[in-house]
Amino acid sequence: MSQYLTEKVQEKRKAIDLSHHLSDLSRARATSPLKGLARYFGRPDLISLAGGMPNEAYFPFAAISGDALVPDSFSLASNQSESSLSWFWKLFGSRKEKTTSISIPKYPATKDDITLKVALQYGTATGLPQLQKFINELVEKIYQPAYSDWTTLVQTGNTDGWGRAVTTLCNPGEAFITEDWTYPSALAGSAPHGIHPVGVLMDDQGMRSEELRKLLAEWDESVRGCKRPHVMYTVPVGQNPTGVTMGLDRKKEIYDICVEYDVIIVEDDPYYFLQMGSYGAKLDRASQAMHADPESWLSSLAPSYVKYVIDYQGRVIRLDTFSKTIAPGSRLGFYTCNPRFAERLERAGEVSTQAPCGFGQSLIAQLLTTWKYEGYVRWLQGLAVQYKSRRDFLLDALREEFHMQVSVGTTSSWKGCTVYTASAKPKTGSSRMLEKRAYGSKALFSLVPPTSGMFVWLKLHFENVPGFQPDEEPNTMEMKLWVKLAEAGVLIGPGRYFASDQEDASPVDGHFRIAFSYASEEDFTKAVKIFGEVLREFFQEQ
Repeated sequence: MSQYLTEKVQEKRKAIDLSHHLSDLSRARATSPLKGLARYFGRPDLISLAGGMPNEAYFPFAAISGDALVPDSFSLASNQSESSLSWFWKLFGSRKEKTTSISIPKYPATKDDITLKVALQYGTATGLPQLQKFINELVEKIYQPAYSDWTTLVQTGNTDGWGRAVTTLCNPGEAFITEDWTYPSALAGSAPHGIHPVGVLMDDQGMRSEELRKLLAEWDESVRGCKRPHVMYTVPVGQNPTGVTMGLDRKKEIYDICVEYDVIIVEDDPYYFLQMGSYGAKLDRASQAMHADPESWLSSLAPSYVKYVIDYQGRVIRLDTFSKTIAPGSRLGFYTCNPRFAERLERAGEVSTQAPCGFGQSLIAQLLTTWKYEGYVRWLQGLAVQYKSRRDFLLDALREEFHMQVSVGTTSSWKGCTVYTASAKPKTGSSRMLEKRAYGSKALFSLVPPTSGMFVWLKLHFENVPGFQPDEEPNTMEMKLWVKLAEAGVLIGPGRYFASDQEDASPVDGHFRIAFSYASEEDFTKAVKIFGEVLREFFQEQ
């Protein structure tokens, strides 16, 4: 039996010592002197004259209350997003949102109450105890870490989470591994520290394991100008921008390579609960089986890297956020990682963000403890159904606007994927000649339907623009088309923003990222019409 399997079948062990990965900056961090006093605050007989804490009597809030939606607000069987019907209910008043009242007093009625006295005071970087307790329950039941001493720690959203993680692990001049297309803020956050990305090619499950192994095995420090990377940043579910989802077997392959080459994995997973499966035609959707209960739905999700069948050493730092599941303005998320990394991340938080905002912490903690674990999971399942409906509507609209040819990808990152290639539909008539012309029309763009997340990733076929000269117009066609779309009233994400190496971006294959998370169905329809008109004019289709 391999060491990997042997580790799995034995009783959970503590995480191994990976402290050699810590950066010089992280090693130099000491406990913030004043924050170190917090360990005494739990003593009931303590008279504190040490900290400069305002007296809570001077907080201008006696209580905070609100009406929260109930966990089952969104149907599990909906083929149409709730937002598309909201105008009807508001106009005729025939449906009222079901809510439950939550309230946060300044002072406790019982010792376990969430209070403004605590939430609005200077706090520790570990967050409110009640929130910590709920997060730990969530992690234990859903992600099921493989080692016994896993730890959670709050942060102010995953951008902050990555910012702290990369400086905790990497020194200036080092490189980190990521997908060849990735989240721009992760790149922008590391660049000022002199820490740069190295992209790995992807396929329909994200990062390709054979390409990762090749990169690490063939790394030449004299050519690359830095030592071999020891940190990976990855968005494995709803990969941003491509929307692909990495399954268990691929994650095991990636993890084994990271063990072999001693690489730490930073798993940025904001879209974990927005897994929606494959896209199908309208007629096929009616027969798609829905998960009747939340637990069966949870078991259908691709597992996290921290799950017991993968991360048996504690080399994964997982980033979770409430931005996509509750509200981005809450600026609240959390780490799951080994205790040594958590302690260093906590030290970094003490002298930067300190704790997340007390208003956000208290409201979300009160909401979650009111809903309880089962209620929150039901809420998450309803959200997944909503975003699936949004994805399907946008893809349906694109299929209405363009002729779509469906094929199986044979090359590059789309090998084995179901690829939709769009060309212009004839303007009028439906004669055989026009149908033949439409079918023979040159490709405008291609896409692989996303299986998770909030985005559709388009590949533009600029080689089919008459007179296109890639050598004469390097990397400009994408932005020219983007500007025309913006001026016509549709704003989408330029693909170049997501390239791990913008200098190496292809001038022939432009890309756009289109979000289906926010706009109404009416706006989707309008936007697709504008997109079609601008695109056909740009490609000079008549």
